[in-house]
Amino acid sequence: MKRIGSILLLITLILGTALVVAVANTEKGAEEMTMVGGEKGDVWFPHRKHQDNLGDCKTCHDLFPQEAGTIQKMKAEGELKKKQVMNKKCLACHRKMKKAGEPTGPTSCNKCHNKK
Repeated sequence: MKRIGSILLLITLILGTALVVAVANTEKGAEEMTMVGGEKGDVWFPHRKHQDNLGDCKTCHDLFPQEAGTIQKMKAEGELKKKQVMNKKCLACHRKMKKAGEPTGPTSCNKCHNKK
């Protein structure tokens, strides 16, 4: 009887862990996204890669909430200035990493914006 109880406990722990992992993965947001980039063209953004490399969502999301379309909405409402996210977050971080000799993403506007 103890053996059956141990097996049931083990199964419960495994299923519980799987559920936690599944919920965590759904809360990560999109793996990739395209952000509206104004006159220079849209910006493809490898969201999950940034999450994995940075490890802390607040690195970016201290400036804007974690919800789709929030950057455009905040710009329209005057809460974010044009280029504020790209210049103050993206390019600043990429340039800092490049200066430190670390692998990084693009460090110029035209490397991210895709004008069709």
